Amino acid sequence: MTQMLSAATFETFAALLKKRSGLVIGPDKIYLLETRLAPILKQEKLRDLIALADRLRSSNAEPLIRQVVEAMTTNESFFFRDDKPFQHFRSQALPRLIAARPPGALFRVWSAASSSGQEAYSIAMVVSEFRPSLGDRRVEIIGTDLAREQVARAREGIYTQFEVQRGLPIQMLMRHFRKEESNWRISEAIRGMVQYREWNLLSDLRPLGQFDVVFCRNVLIYFDQATKTKVLEAVARQMPADGLLYLGGAETVLGITSCFAPLPSERGVYGLAGAATAAKSVGDTRTARSLA
Repeated sequence: MTQMLSAATFETFAALLKKRSGLVIGPDKIYLLETRLAPILKQEKLRDLIALADRLRSSNAEPLIRQVVEAMTTNESFFFRDDKPFQHFRSQALPRLIAARPPGALFRVWSAASSSGQEAYSIAMVVSEFRPSLGDRRVEIIGTDLAREQVARAREGIYTQFEVQRGLPIQMLMRHFRKEESNWRISEAIRGMVQYREWNLLSDLRPLGQFDVVFCRNVLIYFDQATKTKVLEAVARQMPADGLLYLGGAETVLGITSCFAPLPSERGVYGLAGAATAAKSVGDTRTARSLA
């Protein structure tokens, strides 16, 4: 049964989540607060959300605030989710980047809000198919998430039987994973292709460096219009003129920012457009390409 919360109590959670993560929740999402925060109530021996809100307003609440934000922003992830972006990355984006970048070049791929790592490792598995074509070009894949626990789990690279059965082709499971008791561990080769960092999309993105391809999928749907615009424009500033952005199937840049434009006949794939393109050139973006 959904708990009745006063406007002030609800606003404590809503304002905190908006400020720390960009997540926007309405009063119809109280059930989500109850579900996601139940383990914290149990851990802290708190009777209900009202008691938790009181604790969050105390002067030494920072560790608890972090737990609440992470619990509310941890999203479902699985390998090759909605396979179309990965098909486009494999058949068009990677071949185009390889042709456009000279020998010895570094190109970088970002999995934003990477959760437990399935998306970033899916990208790495696709890149591994292109090793003969890469020559001495290098590919750097960065996965970021604001949830410390999810970043740690992604780095470990261990997944349950259920998780590897969701979207992962059996050939890739056999090629890139090994069985460990009831779980599966991703190979050292694939794990070594991805770096994971704790990072908030609302913070300054410049220290992350430039990215040729950005996967920012199923993230914007949780933000209000102003936050979507802020995030997309910040991402645009971190990309070269020929960079590509992948969004989720329910997400768009239309009516939000003029920095990106959809690729013709492609769903969820965007390139830089307008002033963002004019202000950049491939030569200008060869600097500051490594992690700070």
